[in-house]
Order: sequence, then structure tokens, then C-alpha cells
Amino acid sequence: MHRRVENVAAGGFGSTQSAEESSSVSQKVIKTDVALIGAGIMSATLGTILRQLEPSWSISVFERLEAAAAESSDPWNNAGTGHSALCELNYTPAGPDGEIDITKALNINEQFQMSRQFWAHGVDNGVLGAPNEFINPIPHVSFCHGESGVEFLRKRHAALSSQTLFEGMEYINDDTTFSERLPLMAEGRDFADPVALNWFDQGTDVDFGALSQQLLNYVGRDADLYYGHEIRNLSKQSDGSWIVKVRNTRTGEKFRVEARFVFVGAGGGALHLLQKSGIKEAKGFGGFPVSGEFFRCTNPDVIEQHSAKVYGQAAVGAPPMSVPHLDTRVINNDKGLLFGPYAGWSPKFLKTGGFMDLPKSVKPSNLLPMMSIAPKEFGLLKYLISELAASHGDRVNTLQEFAPLAVGEDWELITAGQRVQVIRKNGMGGSLEFGTAVVTSEDGTMAGLLGASPGASTAVPAMLSILEKCFTAHYDGWRGKLTEIMPSFGQKLNENPSLYREVWDWTNRSLNLTGTQAPDTDALTAGPDANADTSAD
Repeated sequence: MHRRVENVAAGGFGSTQSAEESSSVSQKVIKTDVALIGAGIMSATLGTILRQLEPSWSISVFERLEAAAAESSDPWNNAGTGHSALCELNYTPAGPDGEIDITKALNINEQFQMSRQFWAHGVDNGVLGAPNEFINPIPHVSFCHGESGVEFLRKRHAALSSQTLFEGMEYINDDTTFSERLPLMAEGRDFADPVALNWFDQGTDVDFGALSQQLLNYVGRDADLYYGHEIRNLSKQSDGSWIVKVRNTRTGEKFRVEARFVFVGAGGGALHLLQKSGIKEAKGFGGFPVSGEFFRCTNPDVIEQHSAKVYGQAAVGAPPMSVPHLDTRVINNDKGLLFGPYAGWSPKFLKTGGFMDLPKSVKPSNLLPMMSIAPKEFGLLKYLISELAASHGDRVNTLQEFAPLAVGEDWELITAGQRVQVIRKNGMGGSLEFGTAVVTSEDGTMAGLLGASPGASTAVPAMLSILEKCFTAHYDGWRGKLTEIMPSFGQKLNENPSLYREVWDWTNRSLNLTGTQAPDTDALTAGPDANADTSAD
């Protein structure tokens, strides 16, 4: 494949000519319209969108590791939950008055609907292959026990089930139904401690590694993918373009890339690269790394007893990414079962990173924000210390809160992906954030993504926000194509039940999510408790 070399004199995107390479006296130079750093779900998504919007633009992807999606997007490095706030209790917090705030849940679900539409369009148009290789239907379930937990789920169901995006959610608080649907969690349970569930049949399990690989296969039909290449530095030129210095990790060869636009989608490595770029918008940001481990079930009989993603409530002081869940996975068409995560700590910003990642990230612009976090987040620090001190038996005891008869011999401990939570400058100090932050330069020539969950599940709307901020001259002209790809583009499905039903049924068909027909919104008008379980306690 020929590299695409930009005609700098012509100025602007798409003015390219095919060539093997352009050479300077000391090292080769590759010119491209768009440089994507990192071969995970974010770069794969942005590259795919741009390839459909502007097929004449040249794209180059650079990945430090030897394969796509080998860090955070790898299926064993994350839970694969199609994060849509169906089961994640941290997205529906209870206020001081006990009322449930569903604002974040609605927003995240709307975002995931965009991702579903993007993937469905990709399957329909040959961008993606067999959908069951990257997405499969699995119930999303919230689980609480104790009187206060049961009451919380009742209120949560009442608040959510009247919303278009959550219609069909069930509230279950009887032992019989609990046992029928979750036999692994019911066996050996003392139901004197009351239990409740919010159950949604129409959830998904997503293999973001397989999805990233399929998207990059599409991008790579007319782009260059550089694996085993690390970014050494980034510097901005007077004409607004970027010089990206690259090193081949196998041969040691160094070369220079000249790009009109750079996206830093390098997971935990994004902060360092954004700092190297010198853009003012990255100043003041810091990172707090949190590692994690999962129990992975090794007993096929146990795996077959459970088919759901069941999320509980986080421990006091625990970050949202540490919400415990007993989690059915489908990877390479094989069913698996995870439990966790068990939080840990490492100064690395990537699973394959170095122990100096955290110290090297400390700069004069973020020193005060980072120093201010410890006093504010004492609960988090206490939680992490307790997790680090936990024994194997302690971890099994935690698992037994979900599966009472679980035995340690049926589970192996695996290390999950590293996550770097965002520290954002706030006045003279800083605040720790557990979401995803998009950083864009003022002139729109660079963008990057920081943070963690819901991350991959909302990659599509995150990339759309980058397009809107960085390609202002093109964005209005792209609206028609974006609406063709995602029919709800620019609209709120929660406010448009008929459009929701239409796109939901279409995405189910295209993604082969059988048995998940959209609820009949006309029949669900009896109020928030219309689907509540009415069995005797």
C-alpha cells in the first residue's frame, strides 16, 4: 500500500498524492492528513467515521504495541459492558432526600444508542463483519440486598421505567423469581436478608477488542497502520500542522510524520503525549492511576449457571470503576464469567507502561491540583489500601456476597487494564473525575481523550464531539451523512418514542440481537410501577 503524502503547498485536507515516502537529509518523512495515535476503540472509531465522511483524506495509525486493541480495549482488560446505565448504580445516585437522579443515566443511554446505530450501519454496509463476533445480547441487572438496598432499587425502577429508553425494566423482589433467573446467586443464599433486582433483558456484552480490530481492518483498506511504533514527541509548526516523531520499537528506526490533524487516543498514555504537545488546553490536567484484577471462572459448570451482567453497589470510598459485578462475557464465541474488579494501585499509566509514568506526569501546571487530591479523597485512599491488603480468602468472601457457594478453586485471578482517572484543575486545587474528558486545541488541530468509564461504550458520541470542535469548517456539510449513519443524530430518543422504536428494532436486526424487540411504548403508560413485580414477598 502506498503512503499518502500531503501536498503542503496546496494547504488543507485531502490535497494528497500517492508516494512511497518523502525523504529529508537525515530521516524519512511521512505526510498525512490525519495521524491517529493508539490502535484502540477510540482511534478505530474516529478513523472509521472520517473514512466514511472524507474518503480522500489520508490517515495513518500508530500503535506502540504489536497488535490492535491490546491495552484497555482488550476484552480481558475490561468488563465489556455496553454501558447504557441499565445496571450501573453509580449513574443513578440517590440525593439527600432519597430521590433518584437519573440525569446521567439518560445521557449515557442516549450516547450508547448512537454507538449501536453506528455499529448497525457498519454491519449493513460492509464496514463491520459478523456482529456476534463483537456484540451479544445479555441481560443487564442491578442487585441490592438489605432493606435500604431493596428500597433504593424500587425507587430507581420507578424513576427509570417511565422513561422511553428504560421501558421494559423490571423490578423483582421475590425469592422465587430471583432464584429462577440467577441460580448461581441464589444457591446457598439466606433470603432472610431481602434482595431486589432491576432487570433489563435488552442489554449487551461487547468485545471491544474484536470491534476495534474490525474497524481498523476497514480503515486500513486505504490507510497505513504502524504497529510496534511509539511516539517520541509532538511539536506544532507555524502553519498549524504537527510534526510527530516516531520510533520503530523493533528496529530502532526513527522518522518524522507531518500531519494536519492529530488525535491522541492512547488510553493511559494520552496524558503524557498531550503534555508533550504543549497545547495550553492540556495544562492543569493530571492523572491518578488505578489498576484492577478480576476473578475469571475456570469451571464450565459454574459458567453455565449464570447468564447476566449483575452489578451491585460500590463499597464506601470506592471509585465507580470498582463497582462489583458478576459478569457474563462472550469472547471468541466462548462464554465466560468474571467477577470483580478488585482495585489495586500502580504508578503505571498503561498495563505495559513504566513505574515512572506517574512521576513523569507531574508538571508545574498540575502540581497543585494533584497535591490537593489526597486530602479530598481520603475515603478513596483508605479503600485502595484495604484492597491492596486483601488476601485471596478476602477476595473469595467478596465474591460470595454474589455467589454464596463460590469456592476459590473455580476462579483464577487475572490483571485487568490500567485506568487513569482525570485530575482537573479547579481553582487553586483540583478535582478527581471518574468519567471521560475530551481535550481539544483551540485551533482544532489536535484532540485527545482522557479518563475511563463509560469510555469505549460511548466512543461514537465522544468522537462526534471532536469532529464538531475540530472540524468546524466541515461539520455542517457532514450532518447529512452522519444522519444517514445514525438516524437519531442531533435528536434525543428518550423524547421521541416512535424514532426510538424504529432505530431500536433496526439495530437489533442488523446486530443480530435476537429476542430484544423494542417495548410497546403505547402499552407502557401506566406509570413508573407498571412493570413492578406484584408477587407476594
